[in-house]
Amino acid sequence: MGSLPAIVTPALLASIQSHPQLPKHTWYLVAATTLSQLNRPDEIAKVYEYATTRGPELVDSIPSHDERLVISRRMREALVKAAAVGGVPKTINALLELKKVTPPDMLDEPQASPSPTGRSFDIYKTPTTEILQRGQRFFDDIYGKISKRIMGQMDRSGTEDLGLAARLLYGYILSNTSVLNAVETSFVMIAALIPQDVVNPQLKGHLRGARNGGAAVEEVKAVRNIVVDICVASGMTMLDDNSPAGFGWRSQVADI
Repeated sequence: MGSLPAIVTPALLASIQSHPQLPKHTWYLVAATTLSQLNRPDEIAKVYEYATTRGPELVDSIPSHDERLVISRRMREALVKAAAVGGVPKTINALLELKKVTPPDMLDEPQASPSPTGRSFDIYKTPTTEILQRGQRFFDDIYGKISKRIMGQMDRSGTEDLGLAARLLYGYILSNTSVLNAVETSFVMIAALIPQDVVNPQLKGHLRGARNGGAAVEEVKAVRNIVVDICVASGMTMLDDNSPAGFGWRSQVADI
C-alpha cells in the first residue's frame, strides 16, 4: 500500500479534531473506523499518533499515560465493533496495522492484560440468554418503535439465520458498552456504513439510533459530515447513471 496516495494530512486531522459539534473523544474513533472501511488501514497509524501526541480534545495537550491507554482501547474497540457492519477482514487488517504503532504497554494481550471489555467473560462465564437479552434491549433502543419490524424482516429474509446472526452481533459485540457507550457505538456504525455504497436503509437506522441514544442532531450531523469529508479525501465521488462502476456513491448519503 506504500504507493497509494495519502488520505490523512495534518490539516485534515486538525479540522476533524477541532470540529465544534463533535462530542469529546470521538474524532479519532470516527476517523479510524472510516479508514478501515475504505480499506486503508495503512492510514490509521496517522490518526493514532496524532491523537496520542496532541491529545483527544480541541486544545493540543500532551496526553498522560492513562489518557493514551484510553485512546488506544477506544480505537481498538471501535474497529472491533465496525466488523458488525463492515466485515471481519477489514477489522483484522486495521487492528494489525494499529498494533504496529502501539507501544507494548498500551496493548491488551491475553494472559498479560486482558481486554477491558470483558467479552471473554461474556463468552465463557455468562449464560447465553443474558447476553442475547442484552443485545435485544440494545437493538430495541437503537430502532425504537420499528425494532420488531426490522428484526422480523431479517427473520423472514428467506432464512432465519440472518436474524440469528444479528442477535449474536448485537449480543456479543455491539451491546457491550464497557469501552464505548451506546451513542459512541452508533457513531462507529455511521462511520462504517457511509464508505459503503447503497446502504442508506441501514445508515438511516443508525443515524436515528444515535438520536435515540441521546445524541444531539448537530452531533450526529457532525459525525456524518466528517466521515463524508474523509471519504472525499480518499477519492470517493458521486456516481451518475452513466457510471457502470466506480469508487463512490450511487445515491446521496443519508442524513439525519
